[in-house]
Amino acid sequence: MQSLVVKILLAPFSLLYGLGISIRDLLYRWGILRGVRFGIPTISVGNLSIGGAGKSPHIEYLVRLLKDYVYVATLSRGYGRKSRGFMLVQPNNTAEQVGDEPLQFKRKFPNITVSISESRTFAIPQLLKNNAAIQTVLLDDAFQHRAIQPALNVLLTEFNHPYTRDYLLPSGRLREWRSAYQRADYVVVSKCPPVLTDTQRKEMTEELGLLPRQKIFFSYYHYQRPQYIFDYRQQLILDQELDVLVICAIARTQYLLDYLEPNVRSVKLLEYEDHHYFTKFDLSNLKTRFSQMEHKRKVILTTEKDAMRLQLHQSFIVENKLPVFSIPVEVKFHGEDGAAFDKSIKDFLLTFKA
Repeated sequence: MQSLVVKILLAPFSLLYGLGISIRDLLYRWGILRGVRFGIPTISVGNLSIGGAGKSPHIEYLVRLLKDYVYVATLSRGYGRKSRGFMLVQPNNTAEQVGDEPLQFKRKFPNITVSISESRTFAIPQLLKNNAAIQTVLLDDAFQHRAIQPALNVLLTEFNHPYTRDYLLPSGRLREWRSAYQRADYVVVSKCPPVLTDTQRKEMTEELGLLPRQKIFFSYYHYQRPQYIFDYRQQLILDQELDVLVICAIARTQYLLDYLEPNVRSVKLLEYEDHHYFTKFDLSNLKTRFSQMEHKRKVILTTEKDAMRLQLHQSFIVENKLPVFSIPVEVKFHGEDGAAFDKSIKDFLLTFKA
């Protein structure tokens, strides 16, 4: 009830925000503003909401799919970093320097080019100037960045929180009107249940109401063995005798909790806002909460993205012997969707014309 009242109170501000979005959209439709299209394939992966749809794991999926065939680069804004301008990310950078997600990409895929810039329009020529061998650029969270006209637009929407059930900021989480989905070429329904029925697939497809030219795919997360955040060779097997304290700062935690709860003895949660930089107070609180867990077999779990920011507190974590493990995740597709998605991406690249 309280949530509904807040939405009603914020509705006028959402309408004002929506008016601004509509004016911008009209300027692009009338050609007063134009998106730049580049001579190499650019693939945008984004969503309509302010987070939680799984952009990073889907970018990583595309990297794994393409890296053995084409020279692929990623381009992100570097959200939350303390630096500015165009940068090429290096494995020894910190999250404060380059942002958590770009750093995660570079450490997982050291042989690809990972870049950050506030201006993607400026960054792509810089990328090609630095490395003329780049053949494809993956644009992280660029659906709303209309200054670039990507060659392929992949839109993500969560299975449990599709854009059809959401509202504009600030009463909801949408950054654009729902109708903006029409710019997408592919729509991926992400974070689906591991078992998806034909009925669920049909109902979601009907609810989204896609255009005839748009393709739809259904994906889910496959969690892997947790690994110690300062030495990935040290891995952990989850079991029913393990108590888990989860510390994370991501848009939505429920999907992770739904995975953990049946696989361990108990789960407790320390939750912060998305991309939150953990403070000394947060780490002290983590230590206290962990020490209060009485069971002998206990561990601290976090996401890969959060691990990039927690590593800034390596001295404290190591000195206090806090067993902080991150849980890697990979995207999988349901049924024949994986093969169909892979083929669609490869066909797009093979038929791309500048």
